[in-house]
Amino acid sequence: MIELILNEERYENDIRALLMAFYHGEKILARKPENMGASERKKSREQADGQERAEDSREQVYRKMEAMYVENHLNLTLKDADGQVLGRKWIEDFPKDHKAGKNCVKTALYELLCEVTGRTLPWGTLTGIRPTKIPMAFYDGGHSREEAAEHLRQIYKVSEEKIRLCTKVAANEKRILEGIDEERSFSLYVGIPFCPTICLYCSFSSYPLNVWAKEVDNYLDALFKEIRQVSRMVDPSCLTTVYMGGGTPTSLNAEQMDRLLCTLEENFDLDIAREFTIEAGRPDSIDMDKLRVMKGHGIERISINPQTLNQKTLDVIGRRHSVEDVERAFAMARQVGFSNINMDLILGLPGENSEDVEKTLEGIRQLAPESMTVHSLAVKRASRLNQNLELYPPAPQEEVNRMIDMAWHEAEAMGMEPYYLYRQKNMAGNLENVGYAKPGKECLYNILIMEEKQSIVAVGAGGSSKILYPAENRIERVENVKSVKDYIERIDEMIERKHHNFPKYGIFEKKT
Repeated sequence: MIELILNEERYENDIRALLMAFYHGEKILARKPENMGASERKKSREQADGQERAEDSREQVYRKMEAMYVENHLNLTLKDADGQVLGRKWIEDFPKDHKAGKNCVKTALYELLCEVTGRTLPWGTLTGIRPTKIPMAFYDGGHSREEAAEHLRQIYKVSEEKIRLCTKVAANEKRILEGIDEERSFSLYVGIPFCPTICLYCSFSSYPLNVWAKEVDNYLDALFKEIRQVSRMVDPSCLTTVYMGGGTPTSLNAEQMDRLLCTLEENFDLDIAREFTIEAGRPDSIDMDKLRVMKGHGIERISINPQTLNQKTLDVIGRRHSVEDVERAFAMARQVGFSNINMDLILGLPGENSEDVEKTLEGIRQLAPESMTVHSLAVKRASRLNQNLELYPPAPQEEVNRMIDMAWHEAEAMGMEPYYLYRQKNMAGNLENVGYAKPGKECLYNILIMEEKQSIVAVGAGGSSKILYPAENRIERVENVKSVKDYIERIDEMIERKHHNFPKYGIFEKKT
């Protein structure tokens, strides 16, 4: 455990994020210094989570990170458990501006941790989840890719490899988003929270079908009600994309999927949408009847997600399907006529090394999907993986780096370009998730939601509508409850939330 001692809370999250990146998997406990007043220390204790603090306080402290702000100076000191100084950075004339101060703290701490550990991070001081926003802002301002690259290099210490990736993705995003009207467009997200089983790494709002099968129809009834009401709150001519995710939407049977797609068609003009994607997801949830239903409703883009093509890993992570099931599901989708198939992979899964990833990539190459989304494993707090880390230790950063490089080279060999990118907390190797696609086969919805270029209207349990106010450069969220039981029982409340919180102008003009 690392003890973080600081007297200035404004930069705690930034300091914490960099410490976690360099010391992956270690817990961090923040507190105020002992020489502060009793009332301030009490406030600090109250702000910490009581149970977590009690658990953490019993763990051994391996390092102490002190961040002490005095007048206009900042002193960063890293010590070992015995109090011996491992490294120190002293910042003179610390900036008063918050953004400048944030960059100053992160740069100084990054240099300090690089010196102590002898390591650098691929993304330098960047800890946010959307690094492509930086070059995108440069492009929108009329600046060149080279200028964006130099900014990433000088200000954020990003590696040359990630600069090339980030600026390339942003350039592709800008091209694909050409013509999108931020004020007069929206996308629709439809959430199906059921899954055949819950994977080891999963923290989404997912419910195992064997437990919740009797509630699926009740859930759909509530969802249909929300769809009908929401269709009256928006201008249907502004629909850009539809994305059905989860969970695993193909947990529904063919008849249920047909009813859902019919309800969407009755309430939205899907013909004007540029894209409709369904996450078929788990191969063990796919059959011919469901594929024919989806194709019969005009769905062109689906995702079949193996995560890995190594059977031993599939068994460990609880996927409950075989490598042969993946190949069979893919072949059925091709037979039915799907010509835009994505496949998701996760790199850094428990027990896997570069040789395992090479085997998976060889299998993907033979299947030849139109796009491939490569995720670095993120250890989510609510996942079973996080609760059993001693049984499933994360892969070393260097190994995950190799895996990421292999996937990039393989994607390019298959004629794919990187077109969207995002990061998450606690990712293996402090790396990223990247979507690769052949030209014209990109998922527009993925770019829109990552770059926050339009409003996303979400229906279903766990759905989070993101309402964009471009003129004010802000986003407001309207959340649905995550629990299936609560969603069914409180569907009228979910609808009322949207009535109350959606604007009454633009794409949200209420229809009679």
